[in-house]
Amino acid sequence: MLSVLLEFAMFPTSDSCREGSSVSKQVAKIIDVIDKSGVPYQLTPMGTIIEASSMKEALGIVELAYEQLSECERVYSSLKFDIRKNCDNRLKSKIESVEKVLGREVNR
Repeated sequence: MLSVLLEFAMFPTSDSCREGSSVSKQVAKIIDVIDKSGVPYQLTPMGTIIEASSMKEALGIVELAYEQLSECERVYSSLKFDIRKNCDNRLKSKIESVEKVLGREVNR
């Protein structure tokens, strides 16, 4: 069993794909395909975290995200991976582990 946590941000930088400084419409397209994929995810103000069962699945989500912005002249993306064997449900368990040490719930 493999757990791939991927935290990534992706958005257009070209003016033709933005409304002023807002990229919400393009980010919403990306979140929609992630949501429809069935992969567990967590949207944050600075990006999105997904939990995949393989690198292939994680990179497939990145490709799906990019396809939503393929009409844009320029796209920025940053990716961070945490890959671990013999674990699952890490979107929740990593936070629960910290809460256990603190002895209380944290702001989510």
